[in-house]
Amino acid sequence: MTAPPRAVPGIDRRAIGAAAEDVAAAYLQAHGVQLLFRNYRRRLGELDLVGRTGDVLLIVEVRTRSSNAYGGAAASVNGAKRRRIVRAAEQLLQRHARLSELRARFDVIVVSDLASASPQVQWLRGAFEA
Repeated sequence: MTAPPRAVPGIDRRAIGAAAEDVAAAYLQAHGVQLLFRNYRRRLGELDLVGRTGDVLLIVEVRTRSSNAYGGAAASVNGAKRRRIVRAAEQLLQRHARLSELRARFDVIVVSDLASASPQVQWLRGAFEA
């Protein structure tokens, strides 16, 4: 199996990622989630979106892909990526102790058809465990 290309000339991957996060954030808010952080960066990793719904702290990884080649967007949250997310979440909870009172859940939101007028959103609740 050949690895996917790392860079495609003329495509701004950061802009695509930011657009997908905007769609995901709006989707979560429309579903009653209170967003607490976006792009929470720490030395050991980054959390795309952090929100709260009831007594649940949502740690959300946002993924987008132009095709389902190489397993699609959800499959790209591999073991190494999950470990980085969990480590960043641990740092978040250490820094914001009040959040540690909530039950943490790791979700993945997949945004597809990003260039269309109505991107598709798939919310994978409890996508992985810490």
